[in-house]
This record gives sequence, structure tokens and C-alpha cells, in this order.
Amino acid sequence: MNRVAILGAAGRDFHNFNVVFRNDPTYRVVAFTATQIPNIDHRYYPPELAGRLYPDGIPIVPEAELEDLIRQRNVDIVVFAYSDVSHPTVMHLASRAVAAGADFCLLGAERTQLAAQVPVVSVCAVRTGCGKSPVSRRVAQELRDLGWRVVVVRHPMPYGDLAAERVQRFATLEDLEKQRCTFEEREEYEPHLRQGAVVYAGVDYEAVLRQAEGEGDLILWDGGNNDTPFYRSDLEIVVADPHRPGHELGYFPGEVNLRRSHVVVINKVDTASPEAVEAVRRNVQRTNPRATVIEAACCVSVADPGQIRGRKVLVVEDGPTLTHGEMAYGAGVVAAAHFHAAGQADPGPFAVGSIRETLERFPHLKGLLPAMGYSEEQRRELEETINRTPCDLVLVATPMDLAALLHLNKPSLRVGYEIEELTRPGLREILEDFSSRCHAQRQKKIA
Repeated sequence: MNRVAILGAAGRDFHNFNVVFRNDPTYRVVAFTATQIPNIDHRYYPPELAGRLYPDGIPIVPEAELEDLIRQRNVDIVVFAYSDVSHPTVMHLASRAVAAGADFCLLGAERTQLAAQVPVVSVCAVRTGCGKSPVSRRVAQELRDLGWRVVVVRHPMPYGDLAAERVQRFATLEDLEKQRCTFEEREEYEPHLRQGAVVYAGVDYEAVLRQAEGEGDLILWDGGNNDTPFYRSDLEIVVADPHRPGHELGYFPGEVNLRRSHVVVINKVDTASPEAVEAVRRNVQRTNPRATVIEAACCVSVADPGQIRGRKVLVVEDGPTLTHGEMAYGAGVVAAAHFHAAGQADPGPFAVGSIRETLERFPHLKGLLPAMGYSEEQRRELEETINRTPCDLVLVATPMDLAALLHLNKPSLRVGYEIEELTRPGLREILEDFSSRCHAQRQKKIA
């Protein structure tokens, strides 16, 4: 029997276990490790999810304890199972595992993919913060316009009670409150819900799939954290970011997504340098010459631009984009410059608790605030930090309506951002062709 430790971050790790290891008696998973996300270690993967071979569940320990774990639990194989990490980071973890006496393993993308009974379109990215969410929303809308009953399945974010989150279904904004979603979950689910979509997520993605495919005639896999799709996809759309040229070849598994993609959307070409756009275009052509390439602008908008002009603003951006996505700014900073703000307030001196710790941990963040909200306490600390920071206006550039969830002592204004294709074929033409092929295949089966 091979003794296994799975390196994870509360998502891909659980999926790999469920699909590959859960029912295989030739393996014994002795622990998961946790990183990237706060407060997800020192838990247990519960026996209700772990299955009959694991009646006591599986402990989740900090990744920092990897070497002790290998030696104390006699680990034979360390399986890497999270995403949005540089190639050197992956190999440093491999070196730690090998030096401690274990093998190091990456599972193939197709080995962990489940087959659906309906067509699947996936939207993924090469990095967190590429602008995948507006692309995903656009794809969902185009598919609905083409007559598909689309059900969105979102990459996991199981930060709470794992057993209770085995299968999650969201149909209304009230469901977000009922299921006590974090800000990070709300940022992904809320825009789809506002478009009228049903969203599924959870921990056991085979159970999620069976329920979702019974509700729609097409599944849109909305990937997160630049992970590969959990479901076998008939059309793989991948988003790249010319603000970070070269990252499409330097991060795992973003490069895997790039190499597998049918369509690559080079986003934000309106705000990146021509040289950076050309570098990404060249890397795509060299790495995956079969892919169709779309270049797109990511257009920011606000309801009342006059509120920004000449005023000092506190910019609040999408949290994961700035933290493990490593971006120094997002749509809020772009909007502040575009609509002529007088300057950006620095929240650093006024930050409290875990928000202060986040700014210290990511020193590249200057003059803006990541919308961190993994717990009720962190929400309160974010609220207090915003209220303590002197400014004329809070510029909220998160996909969710953050101001509706906090009690702010100053006016706020939301920033929206949507894609606009600048080249042809665009998403509409590609999805029309995809739909025609799906319908032709269906008719062939009937005949």
C-alpha cells in the first residue's frame, strides 16, 4: 500500500482524492496539507466525504509541516494538487518532498476529469486576475442567446463545513446568505446570479455534475485560480493577461490550460503595452498554434464618472487578483486614472487585524485594498479599515456589491468591467459554430 500526502488549498486536492484515491485500497491518503487560503488548515476531511476506507476522516495540516509529515507518517508519494503557482515554486516543493524521502507526483489533467452527459464549455485562465470572470459571463450570455439552458459549475471554494458543502446550488442572491458565502465566493457567484443563471459548486464534483446535468442542457465550467477543468470539456476557452507577459508559460497549471485550449482570449489589450501584447501573442502561437486567438479590451465603467473627477479615492480591488494573483492593481486603479481621480488614498497606516497582515505579506500592494473576507472577523476588519482611511470616495472594483454587505461611513461607487472583442472571429461566432456542431452530433445520434 502506498501512503500518500496531498498538497492542496481546499479545492483541487479534495477533487483529486475523490476521483483517484477515495475508493482505491492500494493507496492510503494520510493527510492533506493546506496553503494560500487562511483558516483552512487544522481541519479534517470528514468521513462522510472520505468514504468507507477512511472512517475517521483525513487530517488537514499546514504545508509548512511537510517534512515532518513525510517522516512521521511514512509517506511514499506526495501529490501536488493546487494552482496558480510558479514553476520554481512547484519544483521547490518537489525538492522538499524528495529530500525528505518521498516521491513527487502531478496527476494528469484527463485522469481527474469527469465525463458529463451534456456538452461542456470551460472558461479558464493562465493566472488569477486575467479577467476570466467577464469572459465567463459573456460566454454564458451568448450560449443562452443561442438557446441553451446553461448551468454554471464553479471551481470549488469550500472554506466552511465541508460535509454541508458537498453539493451547493445557488439560484438567488438570498442563497448566498443562507449558505454563508465568503466574499471570495460572492465575487464569483453573484454576477452569474444577477444574469439569471443557476450556479453549482461544492466539494464532491461528481455529485455536483449529476445534479447539474439534470437541470440544464449545457454546463459552463467557470474555472478559478487558473486550475484545469474538473469536467471533460468540448470547448476549452482560456484567458491570458498581457499585463503579465510570460506568465502564461511560467505558472502551473496555467501553461497546461494554454497548451490544451481551443480558444485563447488575450484580454486587457487596451491597457497593456503593444510590446506586451505581442509577447503573449507570440507565446501562444509558439506553444499552441492550433488555438483560435481573440484579442479583447476590458472596459471599465461607473454609473456616475463625475463623482470620481478631482476626488481622492480609496480603491478596493478583487482580493485573489492582488494576493496570489500577484497583480499590483486591478480595474479600480484603471477606473481611478481613466475618470481623473485626484489621487488614491493609502489604507496601509489605517489597516487593522488580518487586513494589515495581508498588506504586510504582499508589499507590492500600494495605495489600494484587497477585498478580503474569508470570515466574519475579516469582514469586520475590512469594514473598519475602509472606515478609518481618509478619502472622499470608496471606489469598489469587486464583482460583488461590496458596499451592500458593509456599513461604510463614506460614499462609494461601483466599478464594472466587461470585455469587448477587437478581433474576429469573436466569441459569438465561435459559440455559434460550436452549437451547430453539437446539434449536428445530436441529430446524428438520433438518426
